[in-house]
Amino acid sequence: MQGSTKIIDLLNRQLTMELSSMDQYLAHSKLYEDWGISRLYHLLEHEYDEELGHARKIIERIIFLEGKADTASRDPIQVGGDVKQMLTFDLAAENAVAESLREIIGVCEEEQDYVTRDMLMELLDDTETDHIFWLEQALGLIDLVGIQNYIQSQMKASEG
Repeated sequence: MQGSTKIIDLLNRQLTMELSSMDQYLAHSKLYEDWGISRLYHLLEHEYDEELGHARKIIERIIFLEGKADTASRDPIQVGGDVKQMLTFDLAAENAVAESLREIIGVCEEEQDYVTRDMLMELLDDTETDHIFWLEQALGLIDLVGIQNYIQSQMKASEG
């Protein structure tokens, strides 16, 4: 089914954002793993997998619309130097993803591509209720209990 070139281009832009977020989560998860902050490591592994799932859905839709999925392009990522900075950078990336999704959903309405719109609404829901929510919650906890207490709460409990 030949889709709108405008929507295919916007989906490729969204794909770039999802893949870039995935790269940033990977970099941050590996830092958390190296620092021994295992709960954050596992949370970001989960976020990486979810971004990969978002990318797959977008790729499948682009192909269905007879477009060519651009899986090579990336936006610059921001790798933080400490836990709070990393969480802040991840939240900024997710907010940008959500804003872009809202824009594309509007274009899908204009172009009457309701299937793409519905798929993107699912991604937006996941972005807002999972990704953004837990990042805001983590940053709120840092403000509430302090960075050292937050980091300690995210470390694996010692065995024995």
